[in-house]
Amino acid sequence: MPSFIRNPQDFWSGVIFLVLGLAAVIIGRDYAMGSAGRMGPAYFPTALGGLLAVIGAVSLVRSFIRHGEPIGKFSIKSLLLITVAVLLFGFLMRGAGLILAILVLVMISGYASIKFKALPFFAVAVGMAVFCALVFVVGLGLPMPMFGSWFQF
Repeated sequence: MPSFIRNPQDFWSGVIFLVLGLAAVIIGRDYAMGSAGRMGPAYFPTALGGLLAVIGAVSLVRSFIRHGEPIGKFSIKSLLLITVAVLLFGFLMRGAGLILAILVLVMISGYASIKFKALPFFAVAVGMAVFCALVFVVGLGLPMPMFGSWFQF
């Protein structure tokens, strides 16, 4: 890493945010923008991409000014566990329902942490499942089964 980069974490997160933000703005150019009153399909991705690019640019500039820690070791195990957890969530939503899918998601992705302890993570998983069921299914009325077809006899 070049010596003029004082904070590698800010540098690389800034690069990622900047690239993703600019990509959203560039892709959004192919769609109709609309106005604030009648938003087109490009309005939200362009606005969000622009904000993401600004955050990335600020982080990038900050990486040259402030000192920070070097980037740690890349953890393949954590990356795989989180990816599997998200894929399982998508697979389990229809058959098992929202409650079980969230429990599995939180427990498997929590196992990716070096601070994993089953009981506290299970408590968080139950809290998240109840919260999501109340907000999304009961409050917003989204058509998501709390308990899927696997549990309806």
